[in-house]
Amino acid sequence: MFDFSFSELVVVMLVALIVIGPERLPKVARTAGHLWGRGQRYVNKMKSDIAREMELEELKQLQKKMQAEADNLQHSVRQVAADVDGEVAKINRDLEQTAEQVQTQKNV
Repeated sequence: MFDFSFSELVVVMLVALIVIGPERLPKVARTAGHLWGRGQRYVNKMKSDIAREMELEELKQLQKKMQAEADNLQHSVRQVAADVDGEVAKINRDLEQTAEQVQTQKNV
């Protein structure tokens, strides 16, 4: 993230030692470490929340797509069922007509 060389870090540490003083430097360093850790945890939590939200959005889109496909399939099945019912009704009518013709021929 930041591009510090070792010599730059040494200069910063020396300035901190002079400005803060040797008595308070360990406490300041510890506090800075705690704050750094909190910042990292916050950033990691935000990253995971964003990733989770993106995954949730992708799953919602997939669900919508699957629901549309299921509706499409259900419509196709209903249409085929209606076609089959029509054909069955036609066959039944033809059978009834044939039965009537056979009955008429037996009576004659």
